[in-house]
Amino acid sequence: MARFDEVKNLVMSLEADFEKFYEKNNQAAGTRVRKGMQDLKTLAQQIRSEVQEAKNAAAK
Repeated sequence: MARFDEVKNLVMSLEADFEKFYEKNNQAAGTRVRKGMQDLKTLAQQIRSEVQEAKNAAAK
């Protein structure tokens, strides 16, 4: 569950930058959003790997 909390915290930390980019057309905020989304993708992949390993270990 700690990983899920990391995902939630990351998404919440990007909220202000999303608003700045889409509502105020702040280009620097767009860069931060893209970086944050890449971090989210990496974290999601790590979680997928952990879940798969746990699933395979339980099947043995």
